Amino acid sequence: MPEACISFSDLTLGYNSHPAVHHLNGVVAKGSLTAVVGANGSGKSTLMKGIVGVLRPMAGACTIAPGVRLAYLPQQSELDRSFPARVVDLVSLGLWPRRGLLGRYRPEDRKAISEALSAVGLEGFDRRPIDTLSGGQLQRALFARVLVQDADLILLDEPFNAIDSRTVSDLVELIKRWQGESRTVMVVVHDLELVRQHFPEALLLARRPVAWGEARKTLAPENLLRARQFHEAWDEDAPWCAPEEDHDHHGHAHDHAHEHPEGGKTAHAGAA
Repeated sequence: MPEACISFSDLTLGYNSHPAVHHLNGVVAKGSLTAVVGANGSGKSTLMKGIVGVLRPMAGACTIAPGVRLAYLPQQSELDRSFPARVVDLVSLGLWPRRGLLGRYRPEDRKAISEALSAVGLEGFDRRPIDTLSGGQLQRALFARVLVQDADLILLDEPFNAIDSRTVSDLVELIKRWQGESRTVMVVVHDLELVRQHFPEALLLARRPVAWGEARKTLAPENLLRARQFHEAWDEDAPWCAPEEDHDHHGHAHDHAHEHPEGGKTAHAGAA
């Protein structure tokens, strides 16, 4: 049994008493690379916020292994690009867990920032205002910020949206490098072909776990159809629900999915 980096125990997350992720059980193994996939509104970003601790569970628990350092990159749309900051200022924010917001940077910190910018292809960009960067350049700078955090667990929410294919390719290689360094990486991804090509594992959500395990098996047509049926049938106004007796469990490379009841769209919140 692989060592757990994150453990989910009947985890339910949501907003204003309406659950957005239902009854998630399982383990994210240390050193694993997992894509989190699903339609818009399926709970992918909600899950990331629950792991980080921005959202408190409505039920169940999400437990991160002791001593794990975490880095979280939210969607680029959540960043205020009008803020008067330079690339070096943005990247240096990755140092605050170790130095504090008012801490004085050391020579090794400046070296780390320079090396991170070089690693993401932004050498010489340190004094550029962030509002002058393209979408791809900004995402590279955000990855540099993650680099300097030197985290054990890295969570990336839709890092490939609205960027050019060259940047996507470069960032995928950086993510693979992180996994090669035995870091645990979870990435929200929309491009299923990208997942099939580069991600060993995938978690398919439709407000509830539909399948979780080896990426190609998880993204099998029958699982994608089941996820679409669950998503289309969801009742936004349904109340919080009690757990089912046979909801999904996930260990290492274990693929499991609920059967969708024949002939009926019953995956609303009251029945999930």
